[in-house]
Amino acid sequence: MHGHVQGVGFRMAAASRARARGVAGWVRNLPDGTVEAVFEGEPDAVEVLVRWCSEGPRGSMVTHAEVVDAMPAALRSFEIR
Repeated sequence: MHGHVQGVGFRMAAASRARARGVAGWVRNLPDGTVEAVFEGEPDAVEVLVRWCSEGPRGSMVTHAEVVDAMPAALRSFEIR
């Protein structure tokens, strides 16, 4: 995610939402100021999270969310990196 996405609780909010929906994966801040996330789970639950990432938590301002489909990696939990 691009925009004002670091220092606003983005990773914690994403992790909480993912865990609540039974979605595995991870989320991390990148040095360039963006946030990167991987979601793996039921398609409907993943889609909800992807849509949420376009808005982010209160205090964030997402200007662009890039979505890339990838092969599942059999992740079992969700972590903040």
